[in-house]
Amino acid sequence: MAATVAIVGRPNVGKSTLFNRLVGKRLALVDDTPGVTRDRREGEARLGDLRFAVIDTAGLDDGGGLEAAMKAQTERALTEADAVLFLIDARAGVTPVDRHFADWLRGAAAPVILVANKCEGGAGDAGLLDAYALGLGDPLAVSAEHGEGLEGLYDALTPVVGATSTGEDADTGGDALSLAVVGRPNVGKSTLVNRLLGEDRMLTGPEPGVTRDAIATSWTVRGRALRLVDTAGLRRKARVTEKLEEMSVGDALRALRYAHVAVLVLDAQAMLEKQDLTIARTVVEEGRALVVAANKWDLVADKSEALRRLDDRLETSLPQVRGVPVVPCSALTGKGVQRLLPAVLDIFERWNTRVPTGALNRWLAEMSERHPPPVARGRRIRLRYVTQAKTRPPTFVLFASRPADLPESYLRYLANGLRDTFDLAGVPLRLHTRKGRNPYAE
Repeated sequence: MAATVAIVGRPNVGKSTLFNRLVGKRLALVDDTPGVTRDRREGEARLGDLRFAVIDTAGLDDGGGLEAAMKAQTERALTEADAVLFLIDARAGVTPVDRHFADWLRGAAAPVILVANKCEGGAGDAGLLDAYALGLGDPLAVSAEHGEGLEGLYDALTPVVGATSTGEDADTGGDALSLAVVGRPNVGKSTLVNRLLGEDRMLTGPEPGVTRDAIATSWTVRGRALRLVDTAGLRRKARVTEKLEEMSVGDALRALRYAHVAVLVLDAQAMLEKQDLTIARTVVEEGRALVVAANKWDLVADKSEALRRLDDRLETSLPQVRGVPVVPCSALTGKGVQRLLPAVLDIFERWNTRVPTGALNRWLAEMSERHPPPVARGRRIRLRYVTQAKTRPPTFVLFASRPADLPESYLRYLANGLRDTFDLAGVPLRLHTRKGRNPYAE
């Protein structure tokens, strides 16, 4: 089993920069603003021939409220860690906060490795010398931004990580179902994720915008591997003015593009507002399967009327994905949440549907007989055959004598027929046209 290494330290010392350096990707948001990271983020790290799990944590702070919850997340990461990297900013020197948390880390069960970051160019020499006073052993001089000093980190981690690391690439869960939870700010996405996982994995709070990074968690349900991604709230582009929020939105959209299924969380008291529809259309345009979770359902007075209005709005506003599954639930109480995963697995199977070519062409003959294609330039358009090009989403190619003359209304007729005949309700569907070759042409 791979070892786990947690990166801790006060805000703005470069923890997320080191995390990104170790995983080899820009997974964590990085900005000069202190406290960017709030939830703990996990990744698969490699350092030379070492392979291990690494956890990026929120900046250690002694404040209350949200800061206390962030510290609790860091404490949870420490209980899972086989080694702890305690980062300080060598340019700023050792601060009273560093000393306070150095005393706190002395009680950790895992070995603590003191890392003096931002040592490039000799600018952190004074802070590096001060770090000896923390009593955590010899500090390692590194620059996470420039990749300097990592050989010292390798030597320090080898006794811990080397004993449990196989030296082979870790399993990144490539076969796992990737499930992104998206929606406007403050609709209960993180609360829903915590309810699904059965633990307080994500920070939650009454104020909007608590979640900043898109946080992925590996999970197994009924033998099915899932990768559950909690994302930041998506507001209208015109309202996104701060650089940090712009980065959070970009991270959420990236997570959506790599997801298989997206759960759009709505506030049941204000369902399908304009921004909700914008997010839903983004999911469909990206070709992802969509499930709608109507959260805070316990606060709705007339539930049957609210569900009817929601279904009508979906049919009207998203006709290209008729039959999107809707799951009324309450993430706070847990009521109805048990129906969400079956809906996700069902829509995922439809999204992966492969229809045999023979069945498709028998269907095409029936559809053409029931409603023949129109006449264009004095001659009826001939539909030669249809085949499925790919899945995820189901994509079909229709060969016709004059595809450019097929009206949109007739293509919608065929697309709706595909949904109804082959049980493709609720998933994005692509129908492309191509010109069929005339076998008698010279």
